[in-house]
Amino acid sequence: MIDNLLLGNYKFRESDFTPNIDHYRDLVEAQHPKVLWLGCSDSRVNPERITGARAGEIFVQRNIGNIVSDHDWNFATVLEYAIVHLQVEEIVVCGHSDCGAIKALDHESTDSYIPLWLNNAREAQVRVDKTISPARDRAERRKIVTGRIEQENVRLQIEHLHTYPLLKKAVADGKVAVHGLYYDLETGVLSRIC
Repeated sequence: MIDNLLLGNYKFRESDFTPNIDHYRDLVEAQHPKVLWLGCSDSRVNPERITGARAGEIFVQRNIGNIVSDHDWNFATVLEYAIVHLQVEEIVVCGHSDCGAIKALDHESTDSYIPLWLNNAREAQVRVDKTISPARDRAERRKIVTGRIEQENVRLQIEHLHTYPLLKKAVADGKVAVHGLYYDLETGVLSRIC
């Protein structure tokens, strides 16, 4: 696989880097992204690819389940750097269809860390479960309900995001707007959900 990655880099340099050398030279000096993207680590949901953004336009934080944890120093430093130093104008929390993290909420796990992390999304499942008939079988639940939980998780993570005083102030001062997006793997459609 490493050979494929190196070959891919060669193709990137030939088809994108060299023809756009001035853009990449400017990026050597500084980055000026306008958006902080909080998304899932899923390999099928690359923010730049699904939005058509160029290098330097999106500052990205990805993790399992596009979670905004209130006790994550890594996330807190990303948020602080994005707001204070990069002065991003918008923050996106993006969920997606067929999310393994959300599907894992329905299963017992013997993993050490994943269940602890997913507790940050559990409330989204609880909220959706309160609105559905308990008679649904597992296949029907997975097909119908999982997408609703994925979208509710985006809303929940935005709630978590608003617990950070730094963000509250930036929003109150009109410096930052927060958006919830959802990417459908089957259709390729990225849509606003809140």
